[in-house]
Amino acid sequence: MRPMLATRGTHVPTGESWTHEVKWDGIRLLADARPAAPAVRLWTRNENDATIAWPELVDAAPGRDLLVDGEVIALNEKGLPDFGVLQDRMHVRRAATAEAKARLLPATFMVFDLLRLDGRDLTGEHLSTRRERLEGLVADGVVAGTWQVPPSYDDGAMLFDATLQQGLEGIVSKRLTSRYEAGARSPHWLKFPHRKRSSYVVGGWRPETGSVERLGSLLVGEPTARGLVYRGRVGSGIAGARGPALRDLLDPLARDDAAFVDEVPRLDAHGTHWVEPLVVIDVEALGLSPQQRLRQPSYRGVRPDLSPEDLM
Repeated sequence: MRPMLATRGTHVPTGESWTHEVKWDGIRLLADARPAAPAVRLWTRNENDATIAWPELVDAAPGRDLLVDGEVIALNEKGLPDFGVLQDRMHVRRAATAEAKARLLPATFMVFDLLRLDGRDLTGEHLSTRRERLEGLVADGVVAGTWQVPPSYDDGAMLFDATLQQGLEGIVSKRLTSRYEAGARSPHWLKFPHRKRSSYVVGGWRPETGSVERLGSLLVGEPTARGLVYRGRVGSGIAGARGPALRDLLDPLARDDAAFVDEVPRLDAHGTHWVEPLVVIDVEALGLSPQQRLRQPSYRGVRPDLSPEDLM
């Protein structure tokens, strides 16, 4: 099952028919909990099993039959949720390694929707009903510990301003009568991010100047109806261990030609190792230049929970 997705909004809605939540800078997960073993299975938005990577969430799983939607977060040095902090944890596939990383960098599961409870499918119920039942589980002590239910708010404009001042990711506004549409990007959920962060597909990489091995920059594109459109080179933020980790992902995807549908400038194409356009990364930038290239882009991390099709 894939989670319901929000549409990017143009203005924060007002009125009693809407509720508003903090937009968390983390990893989207669905958690399927059962009274008997296995206690819980954690699934990414691409339906990949991520259970082994988050032992502290498994340990805190409620002893009830339920399916919930939420975001895994971890805090940076400023005390703010930061997707980049989770980079060292999201790819873990060994239990011992996951346990060690959980002790060093504990995560919290911010649960914001309840899709099944005690065998009953709630996806056809209004969000207001699902939310009331979810908050009831908190009051009863069923959801606790590393599973948290963040508050919702009536005043979206106030929350938008407050999250901007606090350096948070943004807000999501949801229609209280909305039903849960698995896998759909719904106009009944609207997202309003503060950061100029977007996801792009890697189409190639270039080595550092003076090196043939060390990764120096990524060539990225935006999926469109006519194919992958070139958006420029991303070099900032790849220093240290990130370069070798990216090479491990990209080397098996090598190909002889560029996957971009438009022409890559000769300066950018020179010395580039082309790859199949399958790896999605997050990039922060100051928008696009008049030539439709990313301005001052900075690499923020790989998004294994996204596929190129998710960006269309």
